[in-house]
Parts: sequence; structure tokens; C-alpha cells
Amino acid sequence: MKTFLQKTVSVILSVILICSLLPMRAAASFEIPGSCRVETDTGNAGTVKTLDYAYDDNTYFSLRDLAVLLKDTDKAFSLEITSNAVSLDIGNAYTPLGVENTSWEDSENPDIALRRNEFKVNEETVFYYTLIMQLPSGDYDCFMMAADLAMILDVNITVPAAGSLQIYTQEPFDISPAALEEAGYFYGVNSVLAGDATTGEIYYQYQSDMSYPIASTSKLMTCLLVMEAISTGQLTLDEQITISEEVQALADSGDGVIPLKAGEQITVQELLVGALLPSSNECALCLAESIAGSEEAFVRMMNQKAQDLGLSQTIFYNSNGLPSYTEDFVPAKRQNSMSAEDMFRLVSYLLKVYPQITEITSMEEAALESIDFAVKNTNPLLHNLPEVTGLKTGTTNKAGACLVTSITADDGRMEHDLVVIVLGTEDSIERGRVSGLLARYALHAFDAGVDSTESGASDQASGNLPVHAEAAVDQIIRTARKRQ
Repeated sequence: MKTFLQKTVSVILSVILICSLLPMRAAASFEIPGSCRVETDTGNAGTVKTLDYAYDDNTYFSLRDLAVLLKDTDKAFSLEITSNAVSLDIGNAYTPLGVENTSWEDSENPDIALRRNEFKVNEETVFYYTLIMQLPSGDYDCFMMAADLAMILDVNITVPAAGSLQIYTQEPFDISPAALEEAGYFYGVNSVLAGDATTGEIYYQYQSDMSYPIASTSKLMTCLLVMEAISTGQLTLDEQITISEEVQALADSGDGVIPLKAGEQITVQELLVGALLPSSNECALCLAESIAGSEEAFVRMMNQKAQDLGLSQTIFYNSNGLPSYTEDFVPAKRQNSMSAEDMFRLVSYLLKVYPQITEITSMEEAALESIDFAVKNTNPLLHNLPEVTGLKTGTTNKAGACLVTSITADDGRMEHDLVVIVLGTEDSIERGRVSGLLARYALHAFDAGVDSTESGASDQASGNLPVHAEAAVDQIIRTARKRQ
């Protein structure tokens, strides 16, 4: 018996030790230093230091090394880098430190975090994830993805062979979603869709007919029902809403975003801002209660509206997108779910009937004066593309990181709302990068027309054929322009 107890204790201690070590190893970041041969179309060539962050081929490139190679080109840029901030000015000459385009020192073993450091391009704040490290000289260098730099500089970059890059300074940034799909780029994403919400034309889609959890992008349906209540006179934007105890309980929980207190009052306008910008779950609940009396009744309205709009791959359990538990002895964990196609239909309807919603979603920050609280927009693309007008981020463990992006485009006759939907990326880093790539692709497809052979693309979204004469004529003109 004593021997059995000793063995049992030994096993338990071993399990505890392994469990305590594994999270430390899994959470620890590491960078693999390397180098890459980079050439430009002007004949400049050299070695650029790289860091593969956590995985092989997850490569970030030295901005200082690239700045030297682009120094005498049309895409030259200057750099100022501190321990947590980068300032990049396109068109300015770069002043070398003398340490660029050299190999890593044998003693160098980088251990730095990938962060959304402060980043400015021509004095304008942008949102990209970067690695900043201190050089032996005491100066700092910044490492970023080649795709992110290509989007910033508007240049075309290709990979002619392993361990090499070719930068075409005279060619604008270009991306092919079909090529990305073929290379497996979207395998870590639940679904994506890019299209023109004004005409219903789909530029590209990947697994867009399958239903997935959508997290806080659910709030777009909540806001649609709020806008309908305002249009019918049930609510007004400046109407004061009294905060309930249920709303305060959610605000006080781990999922709370804005400190709403029971008995206080806040306007409908501020609740909309809170739900859409910082993705306040309690603001969405407060709006639901103000319209339907309870969240349960409001959810029935959400599902009925989904049915009315023909959203066949959609189900809602609450107004905000948080995981919802049943009251069973063994509770089931459910989440609002929707396909990317359904989301495209929902957003197309929202933008067509209530275009003023983008007056809120395009704000980078706002003040909720009723409760003296400032909020910021969680959408990173508002900083990276001037054409972006919204719409909504969302994240849960099951849904992953999601983003629905609206973009304005003008064909010379009228403005169009382009929409990019990205559901289920691994984290906010990938969410921003995938959405940024597809947003630029959507703008290019709008201007040049999308090749009908593009994998996953279709000419028209089901149920979104133009019914007005102007829209029909516009589509005919667009189709004819693509065929020329």
C-alpha cells in the first residue's frame, strides 16, 4: 500500500510539473533570425535581415535594411524608430546608420514581442503589428511583414525563389485571392467574401455558404433593428434610456466594456456608438431591452428579421454575440452564427436602407457625454485605408477574430459600398492583415473589374439582383467595361 501511494504521489507530481511547464513553453515567444536576398526593379540588391516569429516562414523584414535598398527609388522612405514607436515618411531620403544589410551577429539571440507598436506613415497613425529591437549601437530597428510594407508603399512584391524577394517600385500593390487560396492562405480562416453591396456583385468568396459563429458582428443585426425602431418613431436618437440591473450586471462582468450603472440614463445615440465602436455588450443589451422589453423577445425579432431577409444560414441567441448557455442540468454553449453570404445580404440591406450608420462606424473615437466616458473604434482598417467607413469587429474563442469592413468607391456616376467579410481568423493580427489585403483587392476589382475565372468568384449574389433601373443600367455598364 505504501509503495502504491508513493507511486501515485510521484505520478501526480509529474503531471503537475508537466502542466506547469507546458503553458510556459507554449506562451513563450521566440524569433528565428535569418536573412533574405532582396532585389528591386532599379537594380539595387542586398541582404535583408529577417525574423521568423514563432514559426518558420512567418517572416518579418528589417525596415532599415529595406530603406537602404529603396533609397534611390520612387518609393524611398525615411525612418525614425524608438523602443515602441515608428515614424515612416514616404518620399524622404533615408539616412543610413552603417549597420544595414549586414548579417546577424552570432551572439544575437532576439527575444522580442510582436506588438501593435505606435506607427505613423507621413504623420498619420496606422495599425500594423511589428517587432522593434535595439541594435548593438543603441539604435532601434523595426521588423514588419513584406505584405504590410507593400500595402503602405503601394508596390508590388513577389517571391521568385525561396529566400528572396523582388520589389517592383513602378507597379502598384496587387493581390490575387485565388492565388492565395491555392497557396493555402485561407485554410486558417473560416470564410471570406468581398463584393459590391450596391450592386450585389461578388468579387471573391471562400466557404461563404457555411454558417460559422460571428461573435460581436452580431451587433449589426441589433443596430438594424434599432434603426428600424427609430424610423417608425418607436425611438429617437436623443431619447434617454434608463439602464437596467441586468445591463449593469453585464457591464460589471468579465465581458463588460462600458461602466453602465442601473438607474442612470444614456441616449440611444450613445448606446449605438457604444455598441459599434468599442463593441459594448451591455450597450447592445440595453438597446434590445428598450425595443422589445427583454432580450428574449428581442432575439425573436432578430431571427424573424433574418428570415424576412432570406438569411437561411443564420441563428441568433442574444443581442451581442457572446456565448449563450442553456438552462439545462448540463448547459449547452451556443453562439450566434451566420454564413458570410448571409452577412453580405444583411450588410447590403443595412447600408442601402440606413446608410447613415457609417456616420457612426467611421468615427475613430467618440465621447459618451451622458456618462462622461470616451470610447475608441476597434476597427484597425479605419487607420490604414481612407476609403474605409466601418463596420464591425468581433471575437470569441469559438468564432475567432472576425471583421466586417465597408468601403466607399466612386465610379464617376455614384458612390458604391464595397464590403469585405472575414470570419474566423486565428487572432486580431491575421484578421487585420486578411481584411486589409481583401479590402485593397475589392477596390482594385471595382476599378478594373474582376476576372470571371477568379476562383470562388460569382457574378451576382443570390437574391441581390438589381431591381431599380439605375442599378441595372449601372451593372450593364460595369459588365461591359470588364469585357473590354
